[in-house]
Amino acid sequence: MQPRDFSLYGAVDLGARQAAAQRRQQTAQSQPQPGGAAGPDGGAVIDVTEETFNTDVVERSRTTPVILDLWAEWCGPCKQLSPVLEKLAAEAAGQWILAKVDVDANPQLASALGVQAIPTVMAVLGGQLVDAFSAALPEAQVRQWISQVLAVAEKMGMKLPAGEANARSVPDALAGDRQSGPPGAPAAYAEARTAMERGDLDGAAKAFEEELAANPADPVATAGLAQVNLIRRVTSYDQAKVRRDAAEHPGDVTAQAKVADIDVASGRIEEAFDRMLGLVRRTSGEERNQARVHLVSLFELLPPNDPQVKRARSALSALLF
Repeated sequence: MQPRDFSLYGAVDLGARQAAAQRRQQTAQSQPQPGGAAGPDGGAVIDVTEETFNTDVVERSRTTPVILDLWAEWCGPCKQLSPVLEKLAAEAAGQWILAKVDVDANPQLASALGVQAIPTVMAVLGGQLVDAFSAALPEAQVRQWISQVLAVAEKMGMKLPAGEANARSVPDALAGDRQSGPPGAPAAYAEARTAMERGDLDGAAKAFEEELAANPADPVATAGLAQVNLIRRVTSYDQAKVRRDAAEHPGDVTAQAKVADIDVASGRIEEAFDRMLGLVRRTSGEERNQARVHLVSLFELLPPNDPQVKRARSALSALLF
């Protein structure tokens, strides 16, 4: 079990509606099949469905950054943003892949990803969601955002092919940061990832902690350490007993926090946040603060700009102030 790994989000009961199936059939006649032969753009743009998500996004992102474009036919801003993304993907010459998801054709996938508005664009690296935005940004801002994503990918140890178009799009300040950044960062990410793959949670935690000691504001290491700690907690739980305890003791902060951990690890992010927000609402004093602290720790598992985190932070602020 690996929190924030997209296998969690992708584990949904697949079954598209009839209209979605018809749309897929029509699309298949004019678009390259996911994971299939490259089209005019060299395969830089693919269409992704609920059935192909794990293969075309999760697995692919372990070697190549994947940018998810979540859109719908009726969405006007989507029609402004999608051509920009497609243009940049073609220019990128394989540095990253644009994966397009029609939210109407794939409602369960959109729900599992926590999409609340479109267009939404998400960056997936190493099977993890690292950042997202929900707006039809101008091309210059999209370029800058993608450049930042690629910088994170390099720090995670990904070997990106040289891409002249993308090299030109990186702001000078960002390029300078990448050159003068801490030399141990890429090694720390690679070490943590290798430790996680062999099940060495202590080794992964140590690598992330060392990176945070050198760079306390590092978002990748912060999220990585939060993931390791969540895995440690959840694997120690008797999940059936935890849920019974929470049902019998609705005001018990520890019991409710454990269920929230399990829900997050299972991809039920909104349910976990709502559970802890309800606890903050019902408690006071030290218990309320304990619930607040645990909820904030769960925020660290997702990007700060994640729509679910934004919604929950706003709700928490309203309860506290």
